[in-house]
Amino acid sequence: MVQQANLSGVLAACITPISNDGKPDYPALPHYLDFLAQRGCHGALILGTTGEGPSFSVTERERIYRSALEVRQKHPNFILLAGTGTPSLDESIRLTRYIFKLGWDGVVVLPPYYYRTVSEDGIFAWFDTLINKAVPSSGKLFAYHIPQLSGIGFSLDLLQRLLDKHPTKFGGLKDSSSNAEFARQLGERFGKDLTVFTGQDRLFGWALHNQAAGCITAGANLFSPWLRQVWDAYLQGIHLEVLENRIKEARGILDQYSPAAAFIKGVLPALFQLPNWPVRPPLLPFPPTTLQQAIHQLTYDLQLTIP
Repeated sequence: MVQQANLSGVLAACITPISNDGKPDYPALPHYLDFLAQRGCHGALILGTTGEGPSFSVTERERIYRSALEVRQKHPNFILLAGTGTPSLDESIRLTRYIFKLGWDGVVVLPPYYYRTVSEDGIFAWFDTLINKAVPSSGKLFAYHIPQLSGIGFSLDLLQRLLDKHPTKFGGLKDSSSNAEFARQLGERFGKDLTVFTGQDRLFGWALHNQAAGCITAGANLFSPWLRQVWDAYLQGIHLEVLENRIKEARGILDQYSPAAAFIKGVLPALFQLPNWPVRPPLLPFPPTTLQQAIHQLTYDLQLTIP
């Protein structure tokens, strides 16, 4: 487990390699994580939205978690966070317990997204139970704020309640709302008391300015060296406006081709000579002509190449 003070920096919302038979490509995952580490990532979130987390069974998830750990044979300080949120509280407890038994750094948990009209008291009770039953004293749970997909968001007051009740176990938030004002409010309300990772590459510099701890983004699969340069410059008190604008352009291209998991898997072979991993239904691959257009945008317009 990485020291808690080091839970910061550039993390990839990692894709999940899948074999042609539709099963997880377990041996490929640590190799892909090594690829991310060599391109400047401090760590990765496994089985989040970009990782197609909800598409895998509990048994598959547990084996994926075990496979990912192998990256630490080459990169012992590589941060590993796991997506463990499901609509089932019991399943979320099981997966979260398993992650901390393996020695991971933390979990990123979606709210129970099927029941979209429940009260904040209900969401608080769900997370309170999960933390009490599954998160050890040394563990960290991060709420996953992506209301445009989950249908359930986290207000500042709800975050405050969770932090007050679990000041050491409730680590903070992965904020994928793409809301610049919310990012500002998080920094103003909590400062460094709440560890916030932005989930939107375009807001990386803004989020850092508002006391975020780093990013966990889909874009880090493609342009993590740029994100890492912004991070390193931030630590030195330097603002790289030109590079931040380039990142915004790159993320703008990525956002044209949704869902991100299918798009990233589609362009990785051309950009980095990686395998052509499929996605799981209901996701479908992009047509080759669409991918060729996107690859042209990335390589010629932005000059995204292997460093």
